[in-house]
Amino acid sequence: MTDDLDRLEASIGAEVRAWLAEHWDPNRSLVDWRNMLADSGWGMPHWPEAWYGKALPGAITPVIEEAFAEIGAVGVAKTGIRTLAAATLLEHGTDAHKEKYLRRILTGEDTWCQLFSEPGSGSDLAGATTRADRDGDHWVVNGQKVWTTSAHHADWGLLLARTDWDAPKHQGLTYFVIDMLQDGVEVQPLRQMNGHASFNQVFFTDALVPAENQVSAIGNGWKVAMTTLAHERRGADGLRGASSEVERVGSIYEEERREIETVMEPYKWYPQRAGRVDLVLPRARETGAINDPVTRQEIARLLVMAKSAEWTARRARAAQEQGRPQGPEGSLGKLASSNVAKLAARVHTMVTGESAMLGGSDSAMDGVIAEILLSVPATSIAGGTDEIQRNIIAERVLGMEKEPRMDTGPFRDVPRNVK
Repeated sequence: MTDDLDRLEASIGAEVRAWLAEHWDPNRSLVDWRNMLADSGWGMPHWPEAWYGKALPGAITPVIEEAFAEIGAVGVAKTGIRTLAAATLLEHGTDAHKEKYLRRILTGEDTWCQLFSEPGSGSDLAGATTRADRDGDHWVVNGQKVWTTSAHHADWGLLLARTDWDAPKHQGLTYFVIDMLQDGVEVQPLRQMNGHASFNQVFFTDALVPAENQVSAIGNGWKVAMTTLAHERRGADGLRGASSEVERVGSIYEEERREIETVMEPYKWYPQRAGRVDLVLPRARETGAINDPVTRQEIARLLVMAKSAEWTARRARAAQEQGRPQGPEGSLGKLASSNVAKLAARVHTMVTGESAMLGGSDSAMDGVIAEILLSVPATSIAGGTDEIQRNIIAERVLGMEKEPRMDTGPFRDVPRNVK
């Protein structure tokens, strides 16, 4: 089996290098190049051949990425929420959906946002009350979403809305693709305590969704949303798609840099949200805190936790590349990252002392340490709270008894937060 994989990798590596040698031009238009990638299948080689891929095993992907990296060839667009949209539509969308949206996701011509959380139902996603009512060949959407990254410049949104108030709450939801640029969609930015404004609240007032933009069956929205969230927790949202540190020459690189600056701007504080473990040892040496035995012990504990979380994430990535279904690594990794971030904030405070509370130029590292402390709490909330992840792990991984539920029966009769 290993010999077969080695031969396949060698063959694919030679094939993609030959294709790149013939077609790569750093002065080509970015969209034109990505259209060529979509047509060739090399942009997303693990996708089906019918939809811009080559149906290759995910384990081959690193070989192809290496060939691109060798000559600095740009890949398809993977930043932001767009890869979540693509993964969801590949699994649940119709051929018409795939025809309309997938190519423009790969070329980067369309940007996306994820319309799940609401003011009264954040972690309780199934408690969504934004409603969609059928009116002829359209759905009419009314309600509010919140904590929506990139809604301010998105072309399309992944919308979870309630279509049946008499069904149990998980069964009354339907999944849609909604035009974010239409009348009836109002986006307002939200200012965070760390000074950034990455999120938005979105108001829908009689916004229209064509019937063909419904994804999967009526009432199957929960299942579709779980696909989106599984890919998000597995790290398939493309937030790792930063530009190269190498300054490359060519118009295509300029276009890519501008794209990344726009799409990634809301995420620029995310390294601080994760705790910046990479800064701990340099800071400890700089301040002399490394000489304190208690601080050294906490640093060692943090580094062990961070390395363990990294290995869990690598297992999840390897499983994805091998085409294996989502396992517990998503929730385990999410909870681990939260624990690492919280401990990192504690260690940064031990290392920096009271000046960690200062902001701006008077603060350590021009405010970076203070920003870490203000940003870390988000890790325990975003993408499913720590409590939600513990429930998932307890019930689905450890097989423990589920908590008693008070929200069964028709959703209209379920107590909920209302004004």
